[in-house]
Amino acid sequence: MSHLKAQQVFVVDHAKSLKSWASSPAVRRVMQGNRSRDTKPEMAVRYAVHAMGMRYRVSTRPLPGVRRTADLVFRRAKVAVFIDGCFWHGCPKHHAPPKTNAGYWASKIDGNRVRDRHTTALLKAAGWTVLRFWSHEDPLSVAGRIVDVVQRRNRERVACGILARIGKRPGAKARFLPGSIP
Repeated sequence: MSHLKAQQVFVVDHAKSLKSWASSPAVRRVMQGNRSRDTKPEMAVRYAVHAMGMRYRVSTRPLPGVRRTADLVFRRAKVAVFIDGCFWHGCPKHHAPPKTNAGYWASKIDGNRVRDRHTTALLKAAGWTVLRFWSHEDPLSVAGRIVDVVQRRNRERVACGILARIGKRPGAKARFLPGSIP
């Protein structure tokens, strides 16, 4: 048997031995077509946040070396935003477990939840503010909350920088407390 023929037989046998997570080839094609970014809920929030004058990074890793991407990242303010899909992240309000291949999907959704908690913990430990929203939430309301948090974090960052510079000058006194800046 030629080398090429042996490779083809191995690939076919190997493909047959792998059990697909999908219940049928049609389901597999549909699920592979699901987007991991630029979903409708994410786009609606992004448009609203942009219209409110905020600028951000899209689908970026907040922490270098950590393979986790946030939907919106505000680097200076150190705010990471995640728009979690109700199915994929197990929304308590809307998630309905599939009847077909239920064991696979239950472990998949649980794994996503564990990964979400781990990501949040990593980012918080690095000094980031993590905002998580469900895809069913009102985009304008979500955008308003994002803008409030980013602006507050930016004010805190500026105030800390001013205080640090004042503290370096001999005899200088701070005239305000952090958090009291408008």
